[in-house]
Amino acid sequence: MTELSRDPRWLLLIHQIPPKPAYFRVKIWRRLQAMGAVAIKNSVYVAPKTDDTQEDFEWLLREIVKGGGDASMCEARFIEGLKDDRVEALFNAARESDYRQIAEEIRSVEEALPRRPEIVEDQRADVEADIARLNRRLADVIAIDFFGAPGREAAEGLLAGLEARLRRRGAGGSSVIADRERIEDLRGRTWVTRKGIHIDRIASAWLIRRVVDPDARFKFVAGKGYRPESGELRFDMFEAEFTHEGDLCTFEVLRARLAIDDPAMRPIAEIVHDIDLKDGKFGRPEGAGIDRLIAGIAMGHRDDESRLERGSAVFDDLYAYFSRRRG
Repeated sequence: MTELSRDPRWLLLIHQIPPKPAYFRVKIWRRLQAMGAVAIKNSVYVAPKTDDTQEDFEWLLREIVKGGGDASMCEARFIEGLKDDRVEALFNAARESDYRQIAEEIRSVEEALPRRPEIVEDQRADVEADIARLNRRLADVIAIDFFGAPGREAAEGLLAGLEARLRRRGAGGSSVIADRERIEDLRGRTWVTRKGIHIDRIASAWLIRRVVDPDARFKFVAGKGYRPESGELRFDMFEAEFTHEGDLCTFEVLRARLAIDDPAMRPIAEIVHDIDLKDGKFGRPEGAGIDRLIAGIAMGHRDDESRLERGSAVFDDLYAYFSRRRG
């Protein structure tokens, strides 16, 4: 199939809105944000071509025309200049920003909780309202996360940790992982995670092959609605057996659940945490360099197997360094 014969992947909304009243322009902008469209030029917005996005654009078009503006909608393929991967990156950047804002709000709610074992009822009601609001907001962002942006698991894990703390009526701190896994029970499995692997999924897959099963098989799937088959274990994705818990990234959860006490793994876990959660918790000096290196691997290799191969070599060398340096 040639480039020109491919079906269009995108929908474009091209509009002109009268300068007054000002609220109308803001209203249209908010509608575009809510449906997950991103701007590629002034007054030119793009969305993946689906039945839902087409219906959203059709309603917006009618509303713009009714408000005295002008709008057109068209199907599109990017051939020269702006490419598909760059457009996908625009969507991922927008959703990553959304997830980061939600994570910051969750941390603010967590930090405001009292240190005493009990939470008074009026504060409990406020926190429950915050949790309900944040759950709705997270669900709204997930619904327009078309390409699996980084940050979803971090936000989900933080929110689950806050909910667990409220149920325990306990003091602050990270959730304590009580369950321990027997490594021998995890061998011979297929490990499943979302497509488009980045720092936490690359590092976690490397850890699985290094500690659990050197012959581990990996399967990369669309994150939404996946149901595991017999013999599969999910990691760093929604409803996974191993994923973010509270303020711990998946690599940290694996390290805790597998009771890995290798001292060289601790600084690696701290680097992965800082890059993935972007909270600066550990402030590892190596983090910025590893972040750029993994980003370069992701940019240069769309195939997940290639990303895993290249990223695993990075973590092999990082492990060798910390094994000699001891943290």
